[in-house]
Amino acid sequence: MASSRKTTAPYGSWKSPITSDLASVAEKRLSGVAVADDGRLIWVDPRPHQGGRAALVMEPKNSETAPMDLIPESYDARTRAQEYGGGAFAIKDGILMFSNYKDQRLYKHSLGGHSPVALTPDYGGPLVHYADGIFDPYFNRYITVMEDCRQSSLNPTTTIATISLSSGDIQEPKQLIIGSDFYAFPRVDPSRKRMAWIEWSHPNMPWDRSQLWLGCFSEVGEINNRVCIAGNDPDLVESPTEPKWSPSGELFFLTDRNNGYWNIYRWVEHKNEVVPVYSLNAEFTRPQWIFGIKSYDFFTKDGQNYRIVCSYRQNGRSYLGIIDYELGSFSPLDIPFSDVLNIVSGTEYFYLEGASPSQPLSIAKVTLEKLSKVKEFSIVWSSSPDLSKYKPYFSFPEVIKFPTEISGQSAYAYFYPPLNADFQAPLDERPPLVVRAHGGPTGEARAILDLYIQFWTSRGWGFLDVNYGGSTGYGRAYRERLLGQWGIVDVNDCCSCAKFLVEQGKVDGERLCITGRSAGGFTTLACLAFKDTFKAGASLFGVADLSLMSAETHKLESHYIKNLVGNEKDFLERSPINSVHKISQPVILFQGLDDKVVPPDQSQKIYNALKEKGVPVALVEYEGEQHGFRKAENIKFTYEQQMMFFSRLVGHFDLADNIIPIKIENFD
Repeated sequence: MASSRKTTAPYGSWKSPITSDLASVAEKRLSGVAVADDGRLIWVDPRPHQGGRAALVMEPKNSETAPMDLIPESYDARTRAQEYGGGAFAIKDGILMFSNYKDQRLYKHSLGGHSPVALTPDYGGPLVHYADGIFDPYFNRYITVMEDCRQSSLNPTTTIATISLSSGDIQEPKQLIIGSDFYAFPRVDPSRKRMAWIEWSHPNMPWDRSQLWLGCFSEVGEINNRVCIAGNDPDLVESPTEPKWSPSGELFFLTDRNNGYWNIYRWVEHKNEVVPVYSLNAEFTRPQWIFGIKSYDFFTKDGQNYRIVCSYRQNGRSYLGIIDYELGSFSPLDIPFSDVLNIVSGTEYFYLEGASPSQPLSIAKVTLEKLSKVKEFSIVWSSSPDLSKYKPYFSFPEVIKFPTEISGQSAYAYFYPPLNADFQAPLDERPPLVVRAHGGPTGEARAILDLYIQFWTSRGWGFLDVNYGGSTGYGRAYRERLLGQWGIVDVNDCCSCAKFLVEQGKVDGERLCITGRSAGGFTTLACLAFKDTFKAGASLFGVADLSLMSAETHKLESHYIKNLVGNEKDFLERSPINSVHKISQPVILFQGLDDKVVPPDQSQKIYNALKEKGVPVALVEYEGEQHGFRKAENIKFTYEQQMMFFSRLVGHFDLADNIIPIKIENFD
């Protein structure tokens, strides 16, 4: 409980009830939701306390019972397709299909049954990955994206494949669609005669350029009469995504043609025309880093005509509503979430995955009154179920619009000031600041209740989450600021925003730190190598050598870096490893040893170079962790050691927490 009187103590030294244990268990990212035939929700439940295992869970029949685990604890519903996964399961007629993490085989499991049954061969290791699958009832088979790494792990073959469900025997998948580098969203129409899908090829990422295709099934289930619906015009830059068939058999999808924002479109079959359903300078979806994104769905109530329930993102906020696609109208719905990720429809209700500055990542069930007003909004699942007692310690974000180094141009960020119900700082002190550069770099900082942020702010740190140029959520033009400019625009924007807060008197300019994961780790290291804004940095599985990264990374991103950086000279000049002589500020590095996206030698290389130069540096390596930490104990240790490192080398205050520091080379 918060005390009635506040104790005066230096920023950074405050005692907080938001512990590293609490924050680490709350770091959960959902990777799939679906509705079963009885209308109940199924989702992938991430469990850091079980070593990062992904369980499949079903909504209980009543609110008084707990969600039901659907697969035994020895199974882990995760796919390694494109390394980032997603779309690991599907459900229909009481049959569950899922990818198992350890062997990456596809398993079939009857709800209420005993043990899952493998349908795909054992290749002697996790060499073939499956994702984004759907049931094809007409041919009694499962259609899925298949990534085959047997010939090459760096350049696997990606296809759309089928697995027969008739016999239940283990069988080799059959290729249905081949030829492009990547595929996603195979979707069969209600008549079961046609299928739509998304494909793209190097050097593009799916948000750069992609194509929406349609084909008809032959009598034996092959694809004939293929036609490209969107993305085939060389003069029209667009990236169609998320095709979905309406209950009446009309094809809808999202694309960013014309206005540079992902809006909902419909294919008018008899005219072979693509027409907008509702046009707005706002994003109705997000980049396809993972499989299984569900940004909209069809919804009806009381037998009325189907509408589209969807959300769009504008100026850093999500807005939910109902589109009448016959009238082209949008009816907003008022909900507690200000951030919406996925939407799936049930029977006269729908589910949302979302959050807000006061609500952590959660799933909510929504029922409407006359398709225009929210009648009931109830939480089905939350990454942190009971946080009400910590609310006096929560810091809420301030939207920051700041000038970039280009005249007349602005970028955006969220600033969380230090806040604690029990403590205050001396009047003449300004707080230290942690700046976070998000990953991707085609990603976005979102204003939601993140206990990692609150872990800092409740101890007296300011926290700045920057949406540098190149971030998503602001349209194609904003996203493409980073093309050929990675290591320049992101670095300049992070530094400019931090200095903007210093000029406003919000933070201490002598105690600025920066952190980031993956691409954000690269931005962190680049800021330390090429700027003098920050006094220390923490890189989590960040890129140090762009040339090495380009040569070693996985297939999805093998051309991505070239688009972001440029020519060989740019690669050399912007790689922090080639400018170690310019780094004089302390650095702490965290790395998963099973990371295939940013291999461990990236962190090891920069660590050895800084150690030899005499810069204070520390390296923490985790066995069994990939690109992003999933085990609660490792997440907790990372949180604690980041804070201890910054406090010792920049903050110059004693932490209230009892954390044993790791050894810092060239310092201890």
